[in-house]
Amino acid sequence: MYHRIRELREDNDLLQKNLADYLNCSQVCYSYYETGKRDIPTDVLVKLSYYYHTSVDYLLGVTDTRSPYPRNTKNAPPF
Repeated sequence: MYHRIRELREDNDLLQKNLADYLNCSQVCYSYYETGKRDIPTDVLVKLSYYYHTSVDYLLGVTDTRSPYPRNTKNAPPF
């Protein structure tokens, strides 16, 4: 899982600081997510999946398909 979020960040030419700002955490905290030193909370996984337009399953390594599942817009988070 950790390599996937790093790979997505690098593929989009982003810095850890960019994602840390989006997630409202420090760059060090985000770095720990990428290195596996810190577990990624569920709400952060959901935010990352929305940010990258992918599924949480892809981030977790359950599937290799990047395209997201159809979203339930009725209950979609406000981010």
